Amino acid sequence: MEVIERVREFVLRNDLVGCGEKILVGFSGGPDSVFLFEALLAIKEEFKLEIALAHINHLLRGDESDGDEEFCKQLAEKNGIKCYVKKADIKKYSREQGIGDEEAGRSIRYDFFYKISKEWGADKVALAHNKDDQIETFLFRMMRGTSLEGLEGIPVRRDIFIRPLSEVYKKDILGYLDSNKIEYRIDSSNLENIYTRNSIRLDLIPFIEGKYNVNFKEKVFSLIEEIKEANKLLKINISDYIEDEKLNLKKLEKLHEYQKRKVINEFLKKYKIEITREKLENILDILEKGGSKRLSLGKNIVLKKEYDKISVNLKETDSNDIEDVFLKIPGEVKYGKYRIKAFRDINNSSGKNEFCTNLQDGVELLIRKRKSGDRIQPVGMNSSKKIKDIFINDKIPKEAREVIPILVLKDEIVWIASVRGSEKFKSAKSEKTVVKLSVEEDNFSE
Repeated sequence: MEVIERVREFVLRNDLVGCGEKILVGFSGGPDSVFLFEALLAIKEEFKLEIALAHINHLLRGDESDGDEEFCKQLAEKNGIKCYVKKADIKKYSREQGIGDEEAGRSIRYDFFYKISKEWGADKVALAHNKDDQIETFLFRMMRGTSLEGLEGIPVRRDIFIRPLSEVYKKDILGYLDSNKIEYRIDSSNLENIYTRNSIRLDLIPFIEGKYNVNFKEKVFSLIEEIKEANKLLKINISDYIEDEKLNLKKLEKLHEYQKRKVINEFLKKYKIEITREKLENILDILEKGGSKRLSLGKNIVLKKEYDKISVNLKETDSNDIEDVFLKIPGEVKYGKYRIKAFRDINNSSGKNEFCTNLQDGVELLIRKRKSGDRIQPVGMNSSKKIKDIFINDKIPKEAREVIPILVLKDEIVWIASVRGSEKFKSAKSEKTVVKLSVEEDNFSE
């Protein structure tokens, strides 16, 4: 069956589009999004679709990024459709939010898609995730630790988003485009293995295919499909176990161990808490103990067990109980509920709770709570700002502001942990190894 016909059959089987709908295409200009556009054009008349493109220039690759934008505009003009474009400084946004480039890009993309879909009146937003993306996501989540729900991969449809290419391999996409001499753009950053997902695609999967099983990807995809079917059979109704926003433990006690995990997993999803196997094990552990218990879930959130009920609340921490500590590079210390590390790293890019610095081994940092009048010159800015104003602008809860670690060198603030780094102490892009600071919250039970 020709690959375009396979997409059409998949769209019909999963009821992804309706007659007369307006479909906004998340369009990068790469082979996947170009093929998605071609597939939708092929069924446009049959379904009486109206199509528009939405493109984000991430400003990460200079002239190459601008070339992608121009390519998208020209393709839209050639086909007589609308093309919505947004320029977004991913590096700046990731610094401001204290998150990695990949997470920053994803956040900006989805915000843009929601905005344009409302503005244009789109019924659906079509994204070009393919079968290889599904497999890479499965491996990525498996290595990080996740639930069976997490191992389902990327959903074919969720909210307004649809993914018509979910069962098409990348090689088939490239084969179709190349054989039909259809132009597309190449993102050179996808050829670098500095990001985990790229490394999975470029290193891990080819290694397993070459050494162990040439059909490895097909085996993984079959497993994903089985997991989806199993999850359907094991589906639970979370509302049956919740009373007054609290989880009823008496009802939970009657369930099988695996069902307990599913109920807890669904309960925590309501609060947008990242679920890991370790957190689930810690929660199940305190359920076996009598009396009231508390468990940190990260991000200043605490789970409370009070007799036969479980609730999720903001953690109450008394900053007066936290003593200043010194951190010598390289090293690791505990400050309040946080664990802070300083170490040499060859990866000169900051993740969500990291800051790459120009500091040297042997330097000693003071870690303390904020003081009245504290100021920092945030990365990317020419002047200093009050920490108080940064906290307000970032909408950091008042109870959290007094316990966030402030890392100081000779009375100058180096890093507000997970919030802002200092322009003066940031690492140079040319540095191959840097001193990286990281912070994480300790899970604890009382």
